Parts: sequence; structure tokens; C-alpha cells
Amino acid sequence: MIDVTLIGTGGMLPLPNRWLTSMWLEYNGKACLVDCGEGTQIAINQHHLKLSRLDAILITHVHADHISGLPGLLLSLGNYGKTETLKIYGHIGIANIIRQLMCICPVLPFTVEVRELRSDINVEFVWNDIIVSTLPLRHGVDCLGYSFVLNRKPIFAPEKAKSLGVDVKLWKELHSGKSVEVNGKIITPEMVTSGVRQPIKVTYMTDSRYFDGMISFAQSSDLLICEGMYGDDEYIEKMYEKGHMVFSQSAKLAKASDSKALWLTHYSPALVSPKNYTDNVHGIFPNTIVSVDGECIKLK
Repeated sequence: MIDVTLIGTGGMLPLPNRWLTSMWLEYNGKACLVDCGEGTQIAINQHHLKLSRLDAILITHVHADHISGLPGLLLSLGNYGKTETLKIYGHIGIANIIRQLMCICPVLPFTVEVRELRSDINVEFVWNDIIVSTLPLRHGVDCLGYSFVLNRKPIFAPEKAKSLGVDVKLWKELHSGKSVEVNGKIITPEMVTSGVRQPIKVTYMTDSRYFDGMISFAQSSDLLICEGMYGDDEYIEKMYEKGHMVFSQSAKLAKASDSKALWLTHYSPALVSPKNYTDNVHGIFPNTIVSVDGECIKLK
């Protein structure tokens, strides 16, 4: 299963009751973090997540509320005894920015490996058996949306394995995708499975004007996490100029992309009570959650 937690839900600056927007995604004992604004390591601790599991950080863009917490987080990782390489992904040019940020944490007990991704085309790579794809967003600076797809193994059929004389000790190998030999005959995983599981998909997009390309990128998401700077449509034009979206636009995107659930995030500091607008978005996309810090789910 995939565990997803919103570390924070705020945009621009942290508030006493709202940390800056970032997402923690954990699978098979490893975690990745999307964005790292000021104080992120504190919020991670408050949500009782294990910083020792952090394996990768994905940066959407280099505005302060999405990256300025990186030096503090790196120092915290060192204090937690991390020694394995930390991978950081972001757009072309981010390596130099990270080097400058790291001038205040130059000595770490682990290596930081920066991997730059083109921001003019969709890019795909694999992290922790999960296919990660990017979408260039529209925010005035290079900005990336991310989707995470876990292709699950077919359903293992013990009765088929038994009928072929496969010892129980070999079932784990078959279920992991390996073939085994039984009495001189090769048994492949396809011979002992029944049915296909649908993949699990999480899509994360903040800091962008709405555009139609978002729909196909988010298509069939089990969970779509998308920004909503304001809950009132009167701010649409103003937010368009600044490269942002309001609640209703994210709800329409969730509906058009046939997503199963929508979490709103990245609220303006001026939006004191986001949940006051819940009814508005439920009229567009009923399975919308006006998220709070620490919002979490297990996707099975």
C-alpha cells in the first residue's frame, strides 16, 4: 500500500496553525517528500513520520515557500544518523540553487545527489518501484507537477501453484515475478496468477494556472492533490495573473480527469477558514476534501 500525508497546506508563508504545502509519500519502507518549505522538518515530526525513511525529495519549483526549508531538513537528516544517499529531483538549473542553499550545511554524513529534469517536456523515471511522471506547469517560473503510479502485481492463485506441484517455499519467488523450476519444468509467474490489479495513482499539482493538459496528466488518479488559493470564484482572474487556481477549478479538474478523490491544499494566508467553502466544491466534485495539515490516507 501507499501512505500519503500532507505535511502542510499553506502557501506563501507558514502560519501558527498551518505549515507550508508539501506531501509525504511512503511505500515499502521508503519515503519521498514533495517540496520543502520553511519548517518542514518540524511538521514531519509533528505528524509522527519517520524521517529516517526519507529517500528522495522532489521540488516543484524554487519559490521560497517550496524550497527554503531544505538546509534545515538536511541538517535534521544528519542528526537522525542518515548515511545513505539522498536524491533530490527538480527542474534544469536547480542543482546550482541547491548548492547555494547548502552553504549553511556544508558537512553532512550522507551524499546529496541532484537529478535535473527538463521542464519543457514530460519526463518519466522510476523511484522505489513507482513510476514518477512530470508535467510542466504554468506559474511564471519553471514548475513541475508530479504523478506517482504503482503497477501492482497480479493476484497470486495458491490453488494453481498447488496443482502444478510448487512447494510453498517457492511461492514468494513466483509472486515477486521470478520463474522457478519444479521437477525439471519451468513454472512462470503467469502460470500461478489470476486477474489483474488496477494500478495506484497519486497526482500532485500546485502553483499553476489551469490548462487542459492537466486533465490527461491526472487521468484516473486514486488521489489528486491540487491547489486552491481561494474558495471564492471572484479570485479566478487575479489568481490566473499570479499563476494559481481556486477551489472550483481544482474540483472541475478532478471531475474531468475521472479522479476518485481530491485533496485541496496551498491556501492563501488570507484564507482563514478554507472549510467554509466545502459545500461549494462538493457541488462540483462530491469527493473533495478541504485538507488540513496532517491529512493522511492509505491507498490499497
